[in-house]
Amino acid sequence: MNFLEWLGYKVFGNSLLAWGSGVALIVGAWIVLGIVRRVLRKRLADLGERRGFKPVQIAAHTVAQTKGWFLLLAAVAIGSQTWVLAPPAHSLLTIVLTVGLLLQVGLWATAALDVSLRLRRELQMQEHPEAVAAMDVLGFVIRLIVWTIVVLVILDNLGIEITALIAGLGIGGVAVALATQNILGDLFASLSIVLDKPFVVGDFLSIGEFLGNVEKVGLKTTRVRSLSGEQLIFSNNDLLNSRIRNFGRMFQRRVVFTVGVTYQTPAEKLRSIPNIIRDAVEAHEKVRFDRAHFHRYGDFALIFETVYFVLSPDYNHYMDIQQNVNLTVFERFAEEGIDFAYPTQTIHFAGDSRMPEARMHP
Repeated sequence: MNFLEWLGYKVFGNSLLAWGSGVALIVGAWIVLGIVRRVLRKRLADLGERRGFKPVQIAAHTVAQTKGWFLLLAAVAIGSQTWVLAPPAHSLLTIVLTVGLLLQVGLWATAALDVSLRLRRELQMQEHPEAVAAMDVLGFVIRLIVWTIVVLVILDNLGIEITALIAGLGIGGVAVALATQNILGDLFASLSIVLDKPFVVGDFLSIGEFLGNVEKVGLKTTRVRSLSGEQLIFSNNDLLNSRIRNFGRMFQRRVVFTVGVTYQTPAEKLRSIPNIIRDAVEAHEKVRFDRAHFHRYGDFALIFETVYFVLSPDYNHYMDIQQNVNLTVFERFAEEGIDFAYPTQTIHFAGDSRMPEARMHP
């Protein structure tokens, strides 16, 4: 048998030449498709980064999620056109190609969704922080719908009756719901957080003994970055059952502080103290003075209580103002000859008139 006759030798209905041509075409198509994917991804990424055009950025990320196995299946679909396949083999190849295409479509859809939500999330963090958690939940729901559709279409192509399957899933879903009450409780709690918005990403919360900024509201947990740097993770259901103090919703801060002066302070100087404190407070912007009064007689001091409002939720801004108020009051008291009180105790000894008073300063 010469070489030409050998090439014409048939195996499974196709000559060796046809088999070889098909394999060569598959390898060539796979290489070309890989090069096209790489070039297209690079061009789109460069264009999206240079111009900041969001649809191009989404397209670049979507193309990057094109898998190598899908390119191989596409190459097989091209190369197999040179073969004459038996009906069973042709049906099997069609099913494999269809399933591969559906899986890749699901990957493309979720990739486009992820990058779209990420870009949208970055924008919302600056303009509408309260919408970030809603977007996270929406992204999960859309991904769940996409993959549910993909799986159902794949099962339908495999010849499985999906109507009966859906009915069975409905019955099984009741059992699953009973077995996963805690998970579902956290899921519904996350929906409550999204819809009711007791707090949003970026808010500063006090939860029991814990303090921190909300970083992410997930489907099961909420992540909070504490003041000391570590990440705190709370179950959504437990979090909503806790007493939460949301400092992120604070529009102004009420400040109460006291000053104690000695009992030896003259009455005319006592009358001037509220005005001294008032002047010290009103010297600042974004401040509303409320009151300053001689509050009570203390154990070792005459107590003056002051209340004012800082018209900003920023804690550092409040501390800067309070520090300046304290320094100003200290300076004015020194000028007026008013002494601050400190803990003292006077002991009187009975029965000895010669014994002078003794003062103890603990």
